[in-house]
Amino acid sequence: MKLVKISTAVVLALILSGTFAFAGNKKIMTVRAAKIIAERGIVESIYGLKIRSSESVENMIAAGFEGKTEVKTEAEIRGIKISEIVYDAEKDIAQATATIKLDQLTNIDGQEIDFKGKIFTRVGFATSTPAMAAPLKALRAAELDAYKQLAKRIVGFTLESQTTVENYILTSDIVKSKVLATIYLARVTDYGWDPMGDAYVKMAINTTEVSEILGQQIIDVDEVIEVEGQGAQGDDYSKAKGK
Repeated sequence: MKLVKISTAVVLALILSGTFAFAGNKKIMTVRAAKIIAERGIVESIYGLKIRSSESVENMIAAGFEGKTEVKTEAEIRGIKISEIVYDAEKDIAQATATIKLDQLTNIDGQEIDFKGKIFTRVGFATSTPAMAAPLKALRAAELDAYKQLAKRIVGFTLESQTTVENYILTSDIVKSKVLATIYLARVTDYGWDPMGDAYVKMAINTTEVSEILGQQIIDVDEVIEVEGQGAQGDDYSKAKGK
């Protein structure tokens, strides 16, 4: 059998002349971004996050509604693994699944928590194409809305109301609610987009499980507290408000 020796220059030419010549970094960057988003989800679930939210309604009409929610978290953590990556080349959207198995951790409130080997999983999405970002932004908005609803349910909120009636006619009605809390151990149970493109995220907290982990009682009539957050891709509300 005759052996054919191929020079390094020939091998290099073959590689560059194939599909590799058109390979870029878009997929790499998109996947890497999705990993970071998934890792953030893990940190928010186990370490916790601070929530600041306010809503107001004037004169009982939607045009007088204003809502704002902000969340923040920061932690040093190790042991997160990316267990699955899916990349849609046509849409340039990556999905990454992050998992972690935990024993002990100090959460955002400084509490030492023994998770006893519990496994947490979160999914993250990202894109390098601005035109494809709208549904992913809507999904994140729905996440924040779900966090806010859990905080209102478990920690509580402040409500202020002021109504004025003059000559038997309502002239002013203002309702404001505020949430300032920390929340942790929330699990995403479902997520997706409706036919209109608006996103939803379902989150749940098992009060019995959390009470056992934290070593303190969470008082609620339901064993599992589940909420559904919503997020929109576009702002047609501002257009309608201006009419």
